[in-house]
Amino acid sequence: MMRFFVTGEQNRQMMLNAVVLLFLGYIALFWISNGLMYFHKMGLTAQSVVEYYLGSPEKFTQPRSYQSLLEVTHFHLFSMGILVVTLAHLVLFTPLPPSLKVWLTGVTFFGAVADELAGWLVRFAHPAFAYFKIGAFLLLELSLAALIVVVSLSLLAQRSRQRRKETPRPAQAVTDIV
Repeated sequence: MMRFFVTGEQNRQMMLNAVVLLFLGYIALFWISNGLMYFHKMGLTAQSVVEYYLGSPEKFTQPRSYQSLLEVTHFHLFSMGILVVTLAHLVLFTPLPPSLKVWLTGVTFFGAVADELAGWLVRFAHPAFAYFKIGAFLLLELSLAALIVVVSLSLLAQRSRQRRKETPRPAQAVTDIV
């Protein structure tokens, strides 16, 4: 235990926890903006998804082009992959059962890929894939939220346990000997 304090490892642990919590706050902002962007473009109705990808003569919007879908997909596959692998790495250090860690990570990866694929399917396969797009978006948002919450709660619990260990115990009262 003394080595822990002499080498300063407790400070590195607290700094690491602080950095990870700040990262999770940043990702929470990303999560919010992701939802806002989705709802700016379309809603949770199949018709709104179809209109976004196939265009709408009534609203004078054009269908999404192959090139625009490809550019968005190219960027999202890399960035979402990095995001999910980072959150999955962090969830490895939580006290969740290993099977739940694997399940949650797999669901998040599936949600990210499905969300990207769904737009292509609506645009080039069939408008009925709009329901798949809505489900994939919701799955991605819920699984990302679950990862953020699980890792955050785990870190906060660890910090609380660490503070209780570091808090000095009150000295026993010294009685005067008469």
